[in-house]
Amino acid sequence: MSISKKTAKSTSKMRSDAGAAWGFLSPWIIGFLVFSAFPLVFSFYLSLTKWNLMGDPQFVGLQNYKEMFSGNGELGQTLLATAIFTVINVAVSILFSLLLAILLNFKVRFKGLFQFFYYVPTIMPSVVMAGCLVLMFNIVNYVLKSMGVQNPPNWSGSQTFVWVLVAVASVFTFQTGQQMLVFSAALKDVPQELYEAAALDGAGAWKRFIHVTIPGIAPMMLFNVVSCTVNSFNSAFSLLYPLTGGGPGNATKVIGLLIYDKAFKSFNMGQASALSVILFIIVGVISA
Repeated sequence: MSISKKTAKSTSKMRSDAGAAWGFLSPWIIGFLVFSAFPLVFSFYLSLTKWNLMGDPQFVGLQNYKEMFSGNGELGQTLLATAIFTVINVAVSILFSLLLAILLNFKVRFKGLFQFFYYVPTIMPSVVMAGCLVLMFNIVNYVLKSMGVQNPPNWSGSQTFVWVLVAVASVFTFQTGQQMLVFSAALKDVPQELYEAAALDGAGAWKRFIHVTIPGIAPMMLFNVVSCTVNSFNSAFSLLYPLTGGGPGNATKVIGLLIYDKAFKSFNMGQASALSVILFIIVGVISA
């Protein structure tokens, strides 16, 4: 009889714990269903319709996808610009975040203060940061003119120099600060004995970095590369819209900007949703 009571109490406690767990998880589950799952499903439905935000959506099947892939090359040019931006953003962010993490691992005074300032761009809104960068490049041109340069570069008006502007902007995105912290933690986990053994074998600083540091932080580097690539696709709009507006011409018109134009300039929600589905598939493939 006592065993039966203990079993009943154990079962009751397990149910109570499970109920408490579901209770704690319920805000996240509700948020995910309302703000992620439902918009995703609704966006896929809209991609099969023709809708200009007036009246009811009209079902057209795969017509939006056919128009995009058989159009005037707009999608191909946009995907190319997105790929170029992603490569630049990932390369610059990874390089500078790793460099900053290495500098923070040196024993210097006020290291916490340096880490704070390196992390500040992470919490700065992209619009504010873009405005600061435009002002900074205007100051650069002013200095060049004062030095006798008659025609300084038109950073946002040249299809070549605009990518220099984007590369510099990539240094100050939130990804660099986040990745810096990940790299900093990973560098602390590399065994010091490996550095000492390599130094005894006559390896210099560069060889120790290549053969000890890089293999030691490889898993975290893979994580940073994947997360930065996904974020480059998803957050390109918030950086490029206030910085270049997709120009000059369509040089920096990434897929996020094209979705915005289709939805809120052409009021073609069907094609905008179809582009969103394509973006979701690309990001899903990269993540997988």
